[in-house]
Amino acid sequence: MPADDYLISPDSHLDLPTLRRLLADKTTVKLSDEARQRIEACHQYLHDRLEQSDAPVYGINTGFGALCNESIAPQERQQLQVNLVMSHACGTGEEVPEELVRLMLLLKVQSLSYGHSGVQLATVQRLLDFYNRDIFPIVYQQGSLGASGDLAPLAHLCLPLLGLGEVNYQGYRLQAADVLSLFSWEPLALEAKEGLALLNGTQFMLAYGVHCQLRAERLADAADVIGALSLEAFDGRPEPFDARLHRIRPHAGQLKVAERIRGLLAGSELQSQPKTAVQDPYSFRCQPQVHGASRDALGYVAQTLETECNAVTDNPNIFPADDLILSGGNFHGQPLALALDFLAIAVAELGSISERRTYQLISGQRGLPPFLVAEPGLNSGFMIPQYTAAGIVSQNKQLCTPASIDSIVSSNGQEDHVSMGSNAATKARRVVENVEQVLGIELMNAAQALAFRRPARTSPALEKVVDAFREKVKFVSRDRVLYPDLHAAAAFVRTYAWE
Repeated sequence: MPADDYLISPDSHLDLPTLRRLLADKTTVKLSDEARQRIEACHQYLHDRLEQSDAPVYGINTGFGALCNESIAPQERQQLQVNLVMSHACGTGEEVPEELVRLMLLLKVQSLSYGHSGVQLATVQRLLDFYNRDIFPIVYQQGSLGASGDLAPLAHLCLPLLGLGEVNYQGYRLQAADVLSLFSWEPLALEAKEGLALLNGTQFMLAYGVHCQLRAERLADAADVIGALSLEAFDGRPEPFDARLHRIRPHAGQLKVAERIRGLLAGSELQSQPKTAVQDPYSFRCQPQVHGASRDALGYVAQTLETECNAVTDNPNIFPADDLILSGGNFHGQPLALALDFLAIAVAELGSISERRTYQLISGQRGLPPFLVAEPGLNSGFMIPQYTAAGIVSQNKQLCTPASIDSIVSSNGQEDHVSMGSNAATKARRVVENVEQVLGIELMNAAQALAFRRPARTSPALEKVVDAFREKVKFVSRDRVLYPDLHAAAAFVRTYAWE
């Protein structure tokens, strides 16, 4: 097997660094022999069980949801699964971006690989074929309640397995049947429980969660660097980052941020100059406490996401070794809903304190010109980028209203408590995108303000960042159209290799 292939195995742990690498490198993913054996053994067990007994098993020889007491004849069981996928493809709203659909495919395969779902090996392999060949089903953002799994999004994800629905392939929007024909693939004939196994699950919420977490971790790193640069530009003091302060309040995130900022300031000429202010505003001196709290929150989110990445989240679940089929609630998205709400809040706070530093930098204090531009009055300089940041921060406050505290009864009362984790997921992504822009605006202001401190220089680590940023966004000597610079700054925050 080529060294760059990745094996999905029931005994391996799929973690966030691995997911980051898989998504960046477009590594080919395959099922291990053990995964294939488990999938086939579970499928055979279910087939034998149905041959031997007509006892009702939810979703296999019964209806779904509130129709769980309706018996389904053996000759209709395959059609039951097809009907499930078709009837549940009721998504609406914006399309899910391709990078997230790709994650959904991978995470669905991971969940099915443990051999507790009863699906055919061919079904799991077809999902992997889509993943490896960049065939992305058209999935819509709205339609999931975050319990009974992400039913509507996963129905759209799996419709193309049957030759139904649409896909994006090589930049074209195509009918799924045409793409199957292109590869000489026959549509899958779903067997007992397969439709239910494909649709029950948390892979929509989970894909958004993984995606947002990976970007949020980058934002946490960016916030420390940009905050340190703003401190330098504002002529801030070093004492708030002294290790002795943080050892007596030893939250892990706080300790880490203080240590990072101390390292970022090492060798700075500006720090060695006499300071006129006795204390700095909270947005500068409380960075370890605020950024650190967000880091600790993201640590909890990461743990939750990794647990879910290595979980079976459909229903019912099959245990061949115990001769059991158990109906439960592993599809319920509450663990993810809470974590995604927490992620959004943690990231929003990075943006909130960032906007306050921007405000301080343009306020004409500590020898800096008002709005960080020569000839203020004739030039508005950085007045309005702060408005933009403030508007975004205010929107984040609205987006951070928790989705997980909401629920609405569905399926005639059978599904009487749901997580709304899908709404938490899509909101979290919007917050992450917003904060990338807010931090980009702060970086524009910090780099601009630093120019007014010349010839004194900041630390080598921070000068390196400024030099890289100046390749994308130039110094503003007089008013110009700024929105391309704002967009470039957000892209820089999103893509720069923060250390």
